[in-house]
Amino acid sequence: MQKTRVNHQIRAAQVRVIADDGKQIGVMRLSEALQLAQEHGLDLVEVSPLANPPVCKLIDIAKFRYQQKKMEQQQKKNAKRVELKTIWISMRISEHDMQIKANKVSEFLADGNVVKVELRMRGREQAFGDLGRKQLDSFLTLVTAPHRIEVPLKRMGGTWSVTVAPTK
Repeated sequence: MQKTRVNHQIRAAQVRVIADDGKQIGVMRLSEALQLAQEHGLDLVEVSPLANPPVCKLIDIAKFRYQQKKMEQQQKKNAKRVELKTIWISMRISEHDMQIKANKVSEFLADGNVVKVELRMRGREQAFGDLGRKQLDSFLTLVTAPHRIEVPLKRMGGTWSVTVAPTK
């Protein structure tokens, strides 16, 4: 969080002043704005330092910080957390089971999650790595949701894996 300038910390020569009820008072010299804030028993808080001239609000600093904190909490609550979901398939999976798992991957992608698809090869299956790669490629063709491959197909021991993410 950036440091908010208050009262004498403000460095601009002129500022645009807004009352605590949201009504615009106008552009005035900093000294006049500070005097106005003091008359009303409030603080002059710089709410938009990058504007030309900077925008300042007549408000109690404690009330302003409370509002900022509540707004940050609301934004954090509304933020979507992306999860990494994992789907396991095997070399001997049937077409129907593969279709069901592909539909599940499509659901995850539609919800905005990233999905890692892993194909486990056991025992003698590990000698046929190219078949495992083909099995995973054919699985990805069954996924109906729009997606992009985030981590390409790779083999780690007896497992082939690929990570897909939803397209924006």
